[in-house]
Amino acid sequence: MAAIRKKLVIVGDGACGKTCLLIVFSKDQFPEVYVPTVFENYVADIEVDGKQVELALWDTAGQEDYDRLRPLSYPDTDVILMCFSIDSPDSLEGRDMANRISAYGYMECSAKTKDGVREVFELATRAALQARRGKKKTTCLLI
Repeated sequence: MAAIRKKLVIVGDGACGKTCLLIVFSKDQFPEVYVPTVFENYVADIEVDGKQVELALWDTAGQEDYDRLRPLSYPDTDVILMCFSIDSPDSLEGRDMANRISAYGYMECSAKTKDGVREVFELATRAALQARRGKKKTTCLLI
């Protein structure tokens, strides 16, 4: 069991692939059927730079009906992973958004083909490990 534990919350529009990304990473399976998520948690172990890390992966609802509930998942979060669908016209501004909010990084991946999935979580884990810890944590990193 990993001694280092980090919390990652994934956010984004409904049906953009958040749950697929988490399931592919944590279970190495692609869910073929779309089922809207309200809240779901997964756990996955990853080794990054010689460190074993247990990631608590919090899946959030993307539908507007849940906008008021989503912030309940934010306390004690180390990294927020902002997801979008690259084939959505509204999502094509993803890189610009990453720059505007000074995100730690920007990556594109495919849960369907698994291309880049592990790299996304390696980057997120590195970000969480490099984050400075004060007495009171007031921020998290955005990827």
